[in-house]
Amino acid sequence: MPAESVVFVDGPWAHRTVTAGGTRFHLAEAGEGPLVLLLHGFPLFWWSWHHQLTALAEAGYRAVAVDLRGYGGSDKPPRGYDLNTLAGDASGLVRALGEPRAAVVGHALGGLVAWTMASQYPKVVRRLAVVSMPHPVRFRGAVLSSVPARRSQAWASRHMLGFQLPVVPERRLVAGEAELVGRILRAWSRPGWPDPATERRFREAFRIQGVAHSALESYRWLFRSQVRPDGHRYLNAMRRRPVQAPTLQLHGALDTCVLPGSAQGSGRYVDGPYRWRLIEGAGHFPHQERPDDFDTALIGWLDDTEPDR
Repeated sequence: MPAESVVFVDGPWAHRTVTAGGTRFHLAEAGEGPLVLLLHGFPLFWWSWHHQLTALAEAGYRAVAVDLRGYGGSDKPPRGYDLNTLAGDASGLVRALGEPRAAVVGHALGGLVAWTMASQYPKVVRRLAVVSMPHPVRFRGAVLSSVPARRSQAWASRHMLGFQLPVVPERRLVAGEAELVGRILRAWSRPGWPDPATERRFREAFRIQGVAHSALESYRWLFRSQVRPDGHRYLNAMRRRPVQAPTLQLHGALDTCVLPGSAQGSGRYVDGPYRWRLIEGAGHFPHQERPDDFDTALIGWLDDTEPDR
């Protein structure tokens, strides 16, 4: 299996290790200015934000892309993959980076973490941008209310059911040098993405010891918590505490993993200014598939002193 060093990709950024809440996190950092914390999704790692690290730094921001708990060069403890713990990790990271607040940008799983941060740690989140992921309450409703047929969110989320098996999904994901990871990236994105070098980088990072198991533990919690007391407490807390921070929701028009219609409607859980933006010609990874369009939307919103409702 590859060593963790494969995620220390050279570029116009600095690599650091920061400890928050007793857990060690690897991150890449570029620029100076207001802090923007970037949280990746599955099956990725910090490098999925490499376009944004450069663009945000050039726009006058301090951009920090972190490997989530269990991914890349960060610690991979045996537990702690529920959304409350992951949000606590990210909130602790903001303080460990020497800042009281940050603009938080989260993609997919990182988007669920970002929604949770903004709801449960509102003093830490100055602004919220969520990519390819509805509010957790909206997401649950979209899955449960749709029939298990093609073009429904239940069908699009069927991979989560397969991830519930013990051991077997981990082995399948890393088999053949993580060939399945490449198939997932291609299935969820626009035609022509990713290029071979990008696919190879994500496949190598996913084969690091412990990453596959850690990544699946989050999906297992998401699925199993629906019928457990901790899951009910989590959803009730998310309902009771709407997001107060100005919120931008970005979504690829071609997303087949989280359907655009499933993401729409999340604004009902936001009391602050809210903006929806569909990225045409992009699938589940719009920040990588259409980086110029994505960066224009994100930085324009971050620079806007009075975001639209």
